[in-house]
Amino acid sequence: MEYDGTRYAGSQRQPKEPTIQGELEEALYKLTGTHIKVSTAGRTDSGTHAFGQVVSFTTTANLDSRAFVFGLNHFLPDDIVVKNAETVSADFDPRRDAVLREYVYCIINSDNRSPVWRNRAYQVPGTLDVELMNEAAKMLIGTYDFASFTTEIDEGKSSRRIVYESEVSQEKDIIRYRIVANSFLRHMVRVIVGTLIRVGKKTMSLDEFKALLDYAEISKAGPVAPACGLYLNRVEYSN
Repeated sequence: MEYDGTRYAGSQRQPKEPTIQGELEEALYKLTGTHIKVSTAGRTDSGTHAFGQVVSFTTTANLDSRAFVFGLNHFLPDDIVVKNAETVSADFDPRRDAVLREYVYCIINSDNRSPVWRNRAYQVPGTLDVELMNEAAKMLIGTYDFASFTTEIDEGKSSRRIVYESEVSQEKDIIRYRIVANSFLRHMVRVIVGTLIRVGKKTMSLDEFKALLDYAEISKAGPVAPACGLYLNRVEYSN
């Protein structure tokens, strides 16, 4: 699925709030006439977008994959779309079976606001040293305890993650941070971006950035960058 998360309170259903899950389940009900609960590959926060969210559900409706794509898109609002559908095994779990996820965060580095990028990128005025930010980003590649780069850790859960790719690039006034990992902690990407911005502004040194991986203390890094610039880009599975 692809969606613009601007007007939604995240991907997970919430009472009295518009959510991606809520809209999809409502569309499924209109299409099949039955109440169906869906599961997602990753929970996205309020205002976060997606190009490649993966969702699964179980249904007895006698419809093929193509019918589900066209039927759901007929009932879904314009800011949510189903891009593809296929039949999977009954034990498929979009979250637990994922082997990696890729997120992209967009920054508009400009002193002037951009109506085109409004709600789709985080505006940061002033000068950012992108090369320095990229050096810091590369330091995250590997297996580390990312406790410093999260706002919350579930009790008894590990905060160690494997980062396969981490890089910062720039095209004109748009700076993109891309990260690929086996899984992510709560607000992890947004905390990383907030910290990389400090490096780019030269209010944090590369040594101080690297030390955050050694501290491994909740909320040691940051601040948390806004959700508007964050995109769940893709989710991959072993089969």
